[in-house]
Amino acid sequence: MSERFDGSFTQQEPIPEEGIAAALAVMRHGRLHRYNTVAGEVAETALLEEEFAAYVGAKYCLALASGGAAMACALRALQVRPGDPVLSNAFTLAPVPGAIASLGARPVFVEVTEGLTIDLGHLEAQAVATGAKVLLLSHMRGHVGDMEALMALCDRLGLRVIEDCAHTMGAKWKGVASGRHGAMGCYSTQTYKHMNSGEGGLLVTDDPELAARAVLLSGSYMLYARHRAAPGPEVFEALKLEVPNVSSRMDNLRAAILRPQIGMLDDRRARWRRLYQGMERGLAGVAGVQLIPRPQAEDYVGSSFQFLLPGWEPARVAAFVAGAAARGVELKWFGAADPQGFTSRYAHWQYAAPEVLPQTDRVLAGLIDMRLPLTFGLEDVDQITRIIGEEVAVAASARDLAPVAAPLAD
Repeated sequence: MSERFDGSFTQQEPIPEEGIAAALAVMRHGRLHRYNTVAGEVAETALLEEEFAAYVGAKYCLALASGGAAMACALRALQVRPGDPVLSNAFTLAPVPGAIASLGARPVFVEVTEGLTIDLGHLEAQAVATGAKVLLLSHMRGHVGDMEALMALCDRLGLRVIEDCAHTMGAKWKGVASGRHGAMGCYSTQTYKHMNSGEGGLLVTDDPELAARAVLLSGSYMLYARHRAAPGPEVFEALKLEVPNVSSRMDNLRAAILRPQIGMLDDRRARWRRLYQGMERGLAGVAGVQLIPRPQAEDYVGSSFQFLLPGWEPARVAAFVAGAAARGVELKWFGAADPQGFTSRYAHWQYAAPEVLPQTDRVLAGLIDMRLPLTFGLEDVDQITRIIGEEVAVAASARDLAPVAAPLAD
């Protein structure tokens, strides 16, 4: 009988006891709103911002309701207007183009490479063709491209860069924290990310005007002086009557849960790296599987794992994914014809009227994705890779395959 994996791909580690105690204290005093404080009290949210800014080496930080809210706030702070083109990776998740569309702006997608990072040649072509002034760069699934080359290109093109670091909190490129290369960096603290508060987001920048705009946009009600990781009141004075309130604040309960987790990020990165490297060892040499190379300059957080099945027809990929699922291994396929759960691709976002991107279509047609929760151990990884290897062989040799809808139809 074939072995079956019985672990959960969605089970997270518990909230640290320090975070639970802090959350209980907030619930007991009842002051959940970030500006509801008593004399001498500093809000948990303000402390979170200060501590996270220190962790990534930023001057300013703002806590928000979600990673998507952070990206939308960053776009508004950069004064993106309705109808403006905004560049972004074609390989990303729905909240990224959603943040652009929420402003009435127009997502313009850029091809992805086999390394799952943005194609710099196509980025330049799209910037020139559209006149876009902003790039919302998604470090999708934790893959960080050559940030020096990208920023040199963007500087030459006059592109302001917002980094979507939902999958790279704690990651670095040549020692520089992810989110610290562009004008602004945005992070998520949704349950499946690197710090867990259920939902939540963080925004960082060194630009005082952008920081002030973001605080006002988040809904500070002229209480911006209560922020500790923010510019001085003189910066706000010039903007406070100009910038609208688009309420998207984080509350003190989630901030209390998150604060102890900042100090755990480096250890979590190391633990995820061990699991990720175990996946690489287990799948190295499996016929039909192409692993994604990781640049030496990239200090990545391997909270998910991707590999390619290049040249496989849709029915064969679908059979493989189904076979693995029957044995308890939950895989996501970015080439599927229809969006499923958290997995969708650029052709599904019809509100953006995307143009066909043949290189991205070719990559996503065989792209397999898997969560790697820290509740897994190396023995779990060994079992998972055995099952994947066996199911790859079964699907590769199968002759009678049920037809599936073409994965690249838009």
